[in-house]
Amino acid sequence: MNRRIIASIAVIAIALSACTTTGAPANPIEARWVGQSAGKFFAKYSPPISDTPTGSTTLYNWRGGYQRIKLQNGRTANVSCAAQLTVDSDYNIRSIRITADRQGARGPSYCEELLTQE
Repeated sequence: MNRRIIASIAVIAIALSACTTTGAPANPIEARWVGQSAGKFFAKYSPPISDTPTGSTTLYNWRGGYQRIKLQNGRTANVSCAAQLTVDSDYNIRSIRITADRQGARGPSYCEELLTQE
């Protein structure tokens, strides 16, 4: 009886070890893009400016979204967004880290306003 219980526990443990969980997205940009195709991102917002292979992933440096916007205080500003995208071997986005941001038209982050649009 003890051998059956131990064997059952071992099988369950092996099955559970194959499962992975991911935490909640760190921000609305990651919520929108993590798991999506990098091709879809670059087609929508412009190609990356550089890429660096890092083992099984590639780190892409991207800059885009150049615009002149009207801020909440009535002034205008030239804005853009810069980010680093970590992309896996299947060309899916694994993470996005914003490296340069400006105040947006509706809030503190232009990158968030730009990159969370559908």
